[in-house]
Amino acid sequence: MSQQLTIQDAARSLTDHVAAKGAEIYLKYGPQIGWNKLVEILADRTFVRYPCEIVFDAGVLQDGEFAHPMLKGERPEEGFRIYVHPFFATQLQRVPLLVLYQLALVNYGDFASSDDAETFGAAALGLSKEDYYQAVCAMADELGDQQFSQKVP
Repeated sequence: MSQQLTIQDAARSLTDHVAAKGAEIYLKYGPQIGWNKLVEILADRTFVRYPCEIVFDAGVLQDGEFAHPMLKGERPEEGFRIYVHPFFATQLQRVPLLVLYQLALVNYGDFASSDDAETFGAAALGLSKEDYYQAVCAMADELGDQQFSQKVP
């Protein structure tokens, strides 16, 4: 008799997978992942399924977003632009925290939850999930009134 997988089984499997991939990034590129290492990670198809480029532009960001990946074309294979709020353009050493979170969406699409994004980013940076979550939240809070002051009309 075969055992049927549940939605919870699939979610747990994805969470385990993102944690393992994040840990592999830490082992290969850590312990300190800054801008240059981030660029290397984005080019590494072992960890980033599709080509990605970072664009500092808040024009496409929604309320409360510090970053968001968007398809360049109609298919993921054409690559993604990861839009990051320009507030962080002069803080390149902190950008990996924001971009690693977005890579869960790039790699796993709508199947990835915010929990998966936190798990992936934390593992890649060698942080506890709670510490990573607090760091990302603090960065989002820094935007405050800046959030849309630099938005392109």
